[in-house]
Amino acid sequence: MKKLFFSFIIAVLLILLGACGNSEDSQASGDNTEGNASDSGNEVAENKNIDTLSIGFVPSREPDEIITATEPLKKLLTDELAKAGFEIGEVDITVGTNYEAVGEGLSAGTIDVGLIPGGTYVLYDDGAEVILTSTRAGLSVDSDHAKDWNDNKPTEASEEQVTYYRALIIAGPSKKGQELAEKVNNGEELSFEDLNSANWAVMSSSSPAGYIYPAIWLDDNYGNTITDLENVVQVDSYGSAFARLAAEDLDVMVTYADARRDNADSWENDFKREASIWDETNVIGVTPGIYNDTISVSKNSEIMDDELKQAIQKAFIAIAQTEEGKEVISIYSHEGYQEATSSDYNNERKAQEMVQSLN
Repeated sequence: MKKLFFSFIIAVLLILLGACGNSEDSQASGDNTEGNASDSGNEVAENKNIDTLSIGFVPSREPDEIITATEPLKKLLTDELAKAGFEIGEVDITVGTNYEAVGEGLSAGTIDVGLIPGGTYVLYDDGAEVILTSTRAGLSVDSDHAKDWNDNKPTEASEEQVTYYRALIIAGPSKKGQELAEKVNNGEELSFEDLNSANWAVMSSSSPAGYIYPAIWLDDNYGNTITDLENVVQVDSYGSAFARLAAEDLDVMVTYADARRDNADSWENDFKREASIWDETNVIGVTPGIYNDTISVSKNSEIMDDELKQAIQKAFIAIAQTEEGKEVISIYSHEGYQEATSSDYNNERKAQEMVQSLN
């Protein structure tokens, strides 16, 4: 009887020990599961590793000067992208042998990010996508209407950041120039015959403000371009154009807005005019906006996706708000960045079509 009792007690103890063991195993298993889930969560939160992010700059300045000036960008960009979850092993900065080389690199996917003008972007937008437009300080006047510029002289600098600039068609102090200006300031529309009766100064046919966009303005408003004007001379600089305008050799010139601010002193001191440039010149035409330089990314880069594009956008915007960043981007006269879309550059597409037709 005692043997049976002891046997029974031992059996109960074994069952209890087994149950405890299973419970501990189960708890251990549960701990492992939680640990795996936690590990999995950590993997999701880990930064994405990118061995090399390549950036191409166009050679608008001496290549060595650009390379030196943009060296700090490597760390600035690496730090900002790390905040967005991207670990960049190396930022490789190169300067293209020409503008086309950077566009071709973006199209081929050998360059991930390119700082390129709007004209270069639209030529290569089959393989490049614009994500940012550079900004610069604006002007106190920004109107499509010439009279507004004349009613609010002198044009002054503005603290507002803008993504484009305009070209102006300016009439000088000659008899014909004053005649055209008077009609505009009286609210009258100029005819193409009015314009064609004047002597014009333009820049080379590759100049956006000095030729291409004024030609677009003529096409939009009169169905003609600069080549349809009978009296046109090409000058080598805006300074030369102002000199000839002041001498009354010419009646009308085209230039960036507002180049009179840069030539106000020369007008009286060098060109010997008795009145100020603001008293003696008037705007008779205003072109559509000429959009600033872009930051574009490659559509064919192996590393580029929507998440990285957004991270690059935010990174450059943030960098431009720091003193060190402002110094870096000043190599291209950039002061900041705003998000951009392809349609912002539709006028540039029209400009490129015009250039090709002229060629």
